[in-house]
Amino acid sequence: MDRRMELPEAFKQQYSNLKKGYEGELMFDERTELLTCDCIILNDLLLQFNGRTFQIDTLIIFPNGIILFEVKNFEGEFFYQDEKLFIKPHTEVSDPLLQLSRCETLIRQLLKSIGFNMQVDGSVVFINPEFTLYNAPLDKPIILPTPLNRHLKKLDTNTCKLSGYHSLLADKLNSMHMEKSTFEQLPAYTFEQVRPGMVCKTCDSFDVYVEGKKLICKKCAHAENVEDAVMGHVEEFKLLFPDEKVTTILMHKWCGILSMKWIKGILERNLKIVKLSRWSYFE
Repeated sequence: MDRRMELPEAFKQQYSNLKKGYEGELMFDERTELLTCDCIILNDLLLQFNGRTFQIDTLIIFPNGIILFEVKNFEGEFFYQDEKLFIKPHTEVSDPLLQLSRCETLIRQLLKSIGFNMQVDGSVVFINPEFTLYNAPLDKPIILPTPLNRHLKKLDTNTCKLSGYHSLLADKLNSMHMEKSTFEQLPAYTFEQVRPGMVCKTCDSFDVYVEGKKLICKKCAHAENVEDAVMGHVEEFKLLFPDEKVTTILMHKWCGILSMKWIKGILERNLKIVKLSRWSYFE
């Protein structure tokens, strides 16, 4: 949506925050993937208990307990004062410690309700190397960028082994994961409001052209197989317009620079055709 239409300012800020947070979670995922001890890592869980929805960035099941990680990709100079978090010079921001505490309480209650008894601890991880925190409270579960590797190495020394009990718990939590938040809000839009056209997979530029069987970006010179590019754009279309049928005419309008015949051939090779009395579509 951001690259295909002019988002309202509030949604631009929301998108920027979500993108930065997601990038931070990926950075942390790269670190936890290096763990060699016996553990089960669950990422980006969205759960609900007693009508209260909560999201956990990373939950790791160890043989002797569960650790939650609230990951923040904050950048700049921050400080704690009077149990509150501020960004310099003196703007208060939401304290992730409060969010972590809420998640810990709800996950403990949820585990008890489904018959699992495990110790739950949690930490807030500030992942961005450009983050500085002054007056960091020593009695709070905060992991700063510099000691993060040391902290994970300490966790990796755990020599205990998981059992079927832990696998059962992981399966149960995965089954309870909600795919979509009930609080998610998106701006209203129609097909006519969204800019059509093929875009570069690398830099999001619309300034692309076809040479042979390649889609080439004039801005960054990235080249992609045309068929792969078309199918990527079909997936994007279905994400934006899940209730619309994928037809040759509609995908020709969506992609723009390819012939109807080329589009039709690609759809027929990659999707299942559904024929109705006067028209057909792909799924």
